[in-house]
Amino acid sequence: MPAAVVLLSGGLDSYTAAAAVKQGGFDLYALTVRYGQRHVEELVAARRVAAALGVVRHLEIDVELSRMGGSALTDDIAVPKDQPIDPAVIPVTYVPARNTVFLSLALGWAEVVGATDLVIGVNALDYSGYPDCRPEFIRAFETLAALATKAGVEGAAFTVHTPLIALSKAEIIRLGLSLGLDYGLTHSCYDPPPGGRACGHCDSCRLRAIGFADAGVIDPILAS
Repeated sequence: MPAAVVLLSGGLDSYTAAAAVKQGGFDLYALTVRYGQRHVEELVAARRVAAALGVVRHLEIDVELSRMGGSALTDDIAVPKDQPIDPAVIPVTYVPARNTVFLSLALGWAEVVGATDLVIGVNALDYSGYPDCRPEFIRAFETLAALATKAGVEGAAFTVHTPLIALSKAEIIRLGLSLGLDYGLTHSCYDPPPGGRACGHCDSCRLRAIGFADAGVIDPILAS
């Protein structure tokens, strides 16, 4: 089967995107980045998810974006809680150029393993206004990949798979359930309190809660 490199965070979106691409006939190479994020519990979740997906290899690498700061996820900046989510406003939880950095790392590994397919769980509907979750960013990165790599210069065409990009959070959850996914393995909270449970008040927690409510199912992390 062809290989695909998937960015795996441990959240429900990346888990669902990876599972959808695996069902499409790909062997998965999972890449998880430790970038100094305050929600390190997601790294543990990524290991659980990788095991459940049966990936060929799960690679964890360190890229200390926290040394640059500039985000509530990597710096001493409060994570917004219980505030309106306005997609027209880029919030302080945006990590500067994060998806560009992550996809570049995935692209490098893809060249090493002979893959021309990358997978990322970005979503342009139920999201917090991040510019690197938009379709135009994904298409631009594919163009960059063709120009910036040996494989691209030699004629390979890289594809960035975004199976969730046009889905609502409820539709993402329904898709995952249809694929038999256990969302109890995942972690979504931006600012978990001691013990690692979800805070229930950050943008990520609230979008997850709305998604499960709209899908008409109970979030297993709340039922446990």
